[in-house]
Amino acid sequence: MEKLTNKEEEIMHILWKLEKAFVKDVLAEISNDKPHYNTLSTIIRNLEDKGYVGYNAYGKTHQYYPIVSKEEYRKRFMNVAIDNYFNNSYKNMVSFFAKEEKISIEELKEIIALIENEK
Repeated sequence: MEKLTNKEEEIMHILWKLEKAFVKDVLAEISNDKPHYNTLSTIIRNLEDKGYVGYNAYGKTHQYYPIVSKEEYRKRFMNVAIDNYFNNSYKNMVSFFAKEEKISIEELKEIIALIENEK
C-alpha cells in the first residue's frame, strides 16, 4: 500500500464518508482550500493509480468508490507510525500520550479492562 499525501488522505476521508461519489460531490465536501475541479480529478486518478479507489464509468464521467477500507488504511498507518515514532512499542506510544495528557487515568483503566476481558 503506497503512502498517501495529506491531500490524498483528505480526499479518501471524503470518499469513505460518501462511499460513492463523482468529482463534483467530493469538491462540494471540501470546506477549506478548495482545489480546482481538474486538480481534484487528477488527485482522485492518482488514488486510483495507487489502488485506493475504483470507479464506475457513465459515459465520460466516473463515479469513484474506495477499494481500501478506512479500517485497513488506519491499521497500516498506525503500524507504520508506531514503528517509526515509538520503536515498535505500544507501551512507548501510550506513555507518550499519557505524558502529553492526551489520555486520562480513567481511559487507561478502560483500556486495561478491555485487554483483561479479551484474555
